Amino acid sequence: MRYSKIDGIVLKRRSIGEADRLLTLFTRQHGKIQVKAAGVRKISSKRASHIEPLNKITCTIYKGQGMPVLTEATSTENFSALKENLMHVGFAYHICELVDGLCPENQENSYVFDLLENLLLRMCQEENAGRLIHAFEIELLKSLGYYSEGSVDLTGAKASFFIESLLERKLKTRQILPQLQKA
Repeated sequence: MRYSKIDGIVLKRRSIGEADRLLTLFTRQHGKIQVKAAGVRKISSKRASHIEPLNKITCTIYKGQGMPVLTEATSTENFSALKENLMHVGFAYHICELVDGLCPENQENSYVFDLLENLLLRMCQEENAGRLIHAFEIELLKSLGYYSEGSVDLTGAKASFFIESLLERKLKTRQILPQLQKA
């Protein structure tokens, strides 16, 4: 069957063409995937509000010759409590950048999906999300095989430097988070 129904968390999106968007989703079934959402930037689009970053969605994807195309989307969780706190939004974008950068495309990883979903749910309830983020970074590195206990000291900011060395680039969100903490 060329159509498949999947659950995913929108990690990022970017506009392409006049009315389309390219979405990066992290799904339980397929890991990190990119899909084209045709026509969602039109005013009449019913899917546009569902495919915002940091939303958990259930969607139908058509797999043809080229890139998969999103045909339907419904939000199952929008993490609204998280989005009300600017600092938590900054942390959430940091987490999305880590998952996007460290996870390979089209490799199923239900453990990382559950880890990401649970972190976003906990961030909706916790006031101090900073300690959750560091624990998530360590657990993500362990689950992907980049880190084992005792191999490297990853206390404090050392985890971000280690991740940057893996990605071979600076984290964009690492530059923004200190500015949010001041505000």
